[in-house]
Parts: sequence; C-alpha cells; structure tokens
Amino acid sequence: MNEILLSVRDLKTHFPIKGDTPFRKKIIKAVDGVSFDLLNGETYGLVGESGCGKTTLGKAIIGLAPITSGEVVFNGQNFSTLPKNRLRETRFDMQMIFQDPYACLDPRMNVERIIGEIFRIRGMFSSTERKKRVYELMEIVGLSSKQAGRFPHEFSGGQRQRIGIARALALNPKLVICDEPVSALDMSVQAQILNLLVDLKKQFGLTYIFIAHGLPVVKYISDRIGVMYLGKLVEISLADKIYNSPRHPYTKTLISAVPVPDPDFQKKEIILEGDVPNPANLPSGCRFHTRCPYKRDLCVEMEPVMTEDSPGHFVACHFSGQL
Repeated sequence: MNEILLSVRDLKTHFPIKGDTPFRKKIIKAVDGVSFDLLNGETYGLVGESGCGKTTLGKAIIGLAPITSGEVVFNGQNFSTLPKNRLRETRFDMQMIFQDPYACLDPRMNVERIIGEIFRIRGMFSSTERKKRVYELMEIVGLSSKQAGRFPHEFSGGQRQRIGIARALALNPKLVICDEPVSALDMSVQAQILNLLVDLKKQFGLTYIFIAHGLPVVKYISDRIGVMYLGKLVEISLADKIYNSPRHPYTKTLISAVPVPDPDFQKKEIILEGDVPNPANLPSGCRFHTRCPYKRDLCVEMEPVMTEDSPGHFVACHFSGQL
C-alpha cells in the first residue's frame, strides 16, 4: 500500500477586500476548509468551475498563496511548524506547471537559462554539467537540445509548455502540481502533453495534483478526483466512480454537460438556474443550494459534512443517497 505523501487538513486561504464602507471589510473565502490525502505515486485530479478555488488551493499547498489556517504536511513534515531554512529546502521537492505557457517563461531568457536557472541559484553543477543536464531534460520532454539557445517567442504553445515541464523536473521533485497545463492548448496538442505527463510519471515515479476544468481530461489522467465548489470539496472518489456514478448534484451537473461524440445519442443535460454566488457573501447551509434542483429546507439551514457514502466515495450532501 502506498504511503501518504501529502496530507491537507482544514486548509483555508482567505483574502480581505474593501467593503461597502471604509470601516467595513469583507472576506473572500477562496479555499475554506479543504482536507484530503495524496498517496505517493498517485494522480489526484481537482475539477470545478472557474473561481471555485482549485488553483488557489494548489498555490497554497506549494507556498505561492498564503495559508490563513489549517495544515499542509508534506513527506512527514508540517509546513506550518518548519523553520524558514528547512521550509525552503522542502519546497524544492514540490514543483508547479503553470496554466499559461506564454506568461510563465521569462521572455529575456533563452531555454537553456530558463531550465538551468535553478541549478545556478542552488550552486549545483559546473557550467558544463548544467548545460548537459539542461540538454537531457529537453530531450526527455520531446525538445531538441539544438533549440537551447532559442527564446520563448520562437516556440509554439505546446513547445513552451514542454519547456515548463522540463523546468519543473529539473530538481527531481516528488510532487508536481499541474495547474490546468493543457487548457491554453489546441486539442491535438493537449493529447500530446497529457500523454507526456503520463509517461513522465511512470519514468520518474512522480506524484501529481492535476487541476483542470474538464472532467474527461481529469478522468483520463487521474486515479482519484476531488470536485470543488466555492472553496470546498463536495465529492471525492476514484475517477471511474466519479464519472460513472456521481453522488453530488453539482458533480452530476458537470458530467451532464460533457459532450458525447455521437449525434444520435440523446443525453439529458441538467441546466442550473442562477449564477455562482458571490464568494464574499456566501449563502447559508449548503453553498450549492441556490442552484441545486434537489434542494430542501435542510440544505438552506445546515451545511453538509463530508461523509463516506460508499467505500472510498466521500460526498458532502444531506440527501446524496436519495437522489
């Protein structure tokens, strides 16, 4: 049985904003009490609408967004109690692949400098060895070492994302957080990058947190999936279970919106009414009740607790077994 590599407990990331008056402040609860475990060698998918907090969650785990409260325990070490020097070293074992392959690369640096910058910062290798390591990483992700002297604007979107992947692999991390790494790419290129990530996981024994909008993409690459809505996880299970037998009304809605490549197949789509609530003014009870077609009085009055609906399948819904 695989060991737990990452344990997130009641993690909250709140951002203060200006209120209606100079003396009144509001709070954006981007991540509000998220808990899950990530096993070593697992790919954990995070899916949900834009603004649900999945990217903020990924950034909070790696240290790019502040943690208001809660714990992040990585490889047995609690980030909230580690001294700064130990924390800095531990974070090198976690890397991130960013969503925008255009904005995440310094346009003033060529590829050799972009990938090899971390070696220079850490004082690793001689100049010749750094160059050799950069060339190896480029070949691993499907780029030619002859392109090392080129700048980001000379590459396509898919090639730039490969550069970002090579940079993330430079220090042989244990965990890679993939923040919507294919959303800005063409469909054919998306498939290439997904297959590359699958191959790299097998080759280097990586563990992924894979963040995306589309359930089919997340299902393809993930072992387990967590569904987020307004800063909270509402359902967690194996990828096939989430896709084939969703238990939460929000998950059912997401899956009903997935197009089927068969013009003769009649699929019932669940249409939600209303808009996503303002995260600075969250509804009472279940946060999904304002749009849920199955809501009852209890949903308005009490927030549901994440419970194990069936073995390994967790749902935060008062009436999941009756839908």
